[in-house]
Amino acid sequence: MRFPNGLLKIGVSTWQDLLFYFPSKYTDESKITDIAKLKQTEVVQLQVQVLSSVIVFRPKRTLIVKVFDTSGVAELRFLHFRQSFKDFFSVDRKIKVSGVCRISSKGFEFIHPKVIDGWYPTNIDPTKFLVSTYPSIKGVSQDFIKRWIKKALDLECPKEWLPPDLLEKYDLPTLEDSFRQIHQPQIIGDSVSLIDGLQNKTNRFWKRIKIDELVAQQISFRNKKKAVKRKEVKKLLDKEKLANHLIDRLPFKLTKSQKKVWEEVRADLAKPSPTRRLIQGDVGSGKTVIAALAVATAVGSNMQAAIMTPSELLALQVFRKMEAWFSDLEIKLVFLSSAQSLKEKKINLKSIFLGDVNLVVGTHALIQSDVTFKNLGLSIIDEQHKFGVNQREKLSSNGCHLLGMSATPIPRSLAMTFLADLDISTVDEAPKSRGKIITKLVSSDRRQEILKRIKVFIRDGGQAFWVCPMIDDAIDANRALKTLSSTEKWLRSVFEDELAVVHGKLTKDEKKVAMKEFEEGKRKILLATTVIEVGIDVPNAGLIIVENSERFGLAQLHQLRGRVGRGGSDALCIFLYSKSLTDLAIDRLKILHSTTNGFEIAKRDLELRGPGEILGTKQSGENVFIFCNLNNDWSLLNDAIYLTNELVSRAKLKGVPNLELSLSALVSRWSKSKNSI
Repeated sequence: MRFPNGLLKIGVSTWQDLLFYFPSKYTDESKITDIAKLKQTEVVQLQVQVLSSVIVFRPKRTLIVKVFDTSGVAELRFLHFRQSFKDFFSVDRKIKVSGVCRISSKGFEFIHPKVIDGWYPTNIDPTKFLVSTYPSIKGVSQDFIKRWIKKALDLECPKEWLPPDLLEKYDLPTLEDSFRQIHQPQIIGDSVSLIDGLQNKTNRFWKRIKIDELVAQQISFRNKKKAVKRKEVKKLLDKEKLANHLIDRLPFKLTKSQKKVWEEVRADLAKPSPTRRLIQGDVGSGKTVIAALAVATAVGSNMQAAIMTPSELLALQVFRKMEAWFSDLEIKLVFLSSAQSLKEKKINLKSIFLGDVNLVVGTHALIQSDVTFKNLGLSIIDEQHKFGVNQREKLSSNGCHLLGMSATPIPRSLAMTFLADLDISTVDEAPKSRGKIITKLVSSDRRQEILKRIKVFIRDGGQAFWVCPMIDDAIDANRALKTLSSTEKWLRSVFEDELAVVHGKLTKDEKKVAMKEFEEGKRKILLATTVIEVGIDVPNAGLIIVENSERFGLAQLHQLRGRVGRGGSDALCIFLYSKSLTDLAIDRLKILHSTTNGFEIAKRDLELRGPGEILGTKQSGENVFIFCNLNNDWSLLNDAIYLTNELVSRAKLKGVPNLELSLSALVSRWSKSKNSI
């Protein structure tokens, strides 16, 4: 059926849309306050009678209505009204008034309150008094929306699909009760806590809606993983043994952990179904060499490979590293970015299309429509959590093998929940060449002392990073830019031409030149924003200072700390903090001071800031859920995983065909809801 234009205007075009069009506010109109007990700025309901109504013209045309109850008198003021509205307020008329009370020299008054004709009958059921208010636009009334919501609840409310024993085990209300009690809530007990639970989506009826959403996500991920495994791709068997040749030529020995992860990846690539694996590891654990071995395997199988990174600086670092490792293996590389000239890009695109290059390293430019590979066999995405799902899938749209890499260790519970469609390998052993990093927490008042330390460090042949907060943060952009500019001026007065600067407001060429000069040792100190957070590898850099460290997440600070200690010598990391720290900020910095274990830090970051920070949904802007909140609903996730496991096990049993159909319907329902809400 076609829905009325009023519903179409608010984005509702199906019965399901109506069911998921939940109220944004609730009001308990059963509580009546006596005028004598009114308080300033309090939202209240009155049952009063009209004492008088009069229009005054100074200072503005205003309708003043005096009302009374047995305890006192109050004034209602209206600035915009018609004569018919004035006529409504006949003397002794009984009305209900809802609004914010203001106490002035004239007594109690309300400005443009909500007015309803009549009083509540003394014998009415008080459970009907919680009033739902829906998001709307001009011309679409609340009564109109509520009429259609009632139709949806009566005609199309989803039937219960969970077995009764599981409802009881997980203490869940039925699905129909949940929809009805969110749309048409009854007052049971304290209305204040009821409204709080409804508006904050924390009561048991919202728990049911969220559990359904989480289970649908789990089933969807598992279905996706099965679907990928059913596809066929070319096995990457590396008949030319290029991976073995690369291992023999590396200037270091692989750690036991690297060998273990490489065997897992190698076994995946040799299968006829697409690899979907995430390689995670702590900062500096040696994930990039695993990627290089995978590339060598693809090229040794006469296929092309691609590596995509979130920034040009990181892409350049990866390109140079691959170029050095592959120099003796006749593997042809090309770098691709949006900053390249049209002529250069055209040449590169032609080489990729003809298959003249074996490996392409680049940024988002790799997933543009004008990039066509001749025979892409492997895609690798570095810092994969900084890309959205659609971006990641574009690079593997032809069904090739896909590897992701992340230097932010992901706790097991989180990986099971949000990365259920991926296999995960963990590099959990640091190379012996990594130096020890000492971490110090220092008040920003001691910047001059830090300056002296930098002078000595540089004089002895070292290089240093000085990191300021990101300057493209929409909220703190001006403050961040001011901080960086003043820091640059202060450092420039001391280090002059030894200082290089890199931040998001520079052109790509300016950033490239500054980084190159720092890497080559021409500049001794690099002032930067968090653009150096990942992938930057300067072995001679043994000192890093992070300004306003309280404004960073734990995982981000740990990433920044990992920029030093890469040359074999011990390194120093100094986190500067301001005086006015909250207790939470102090606790977070103490965690970094107490450990350099990335998995422990990620676990604590999960507890303090929630999954959004670790998964990178904030950076990618990815909307993971409709109603669940990654941070607030973390406690529901374990229930959802266990419930999903039970449901999947039962669905496999003979004689329970309806459950499998119910799971399919569940996924379909939430998939459609996500697309329409």
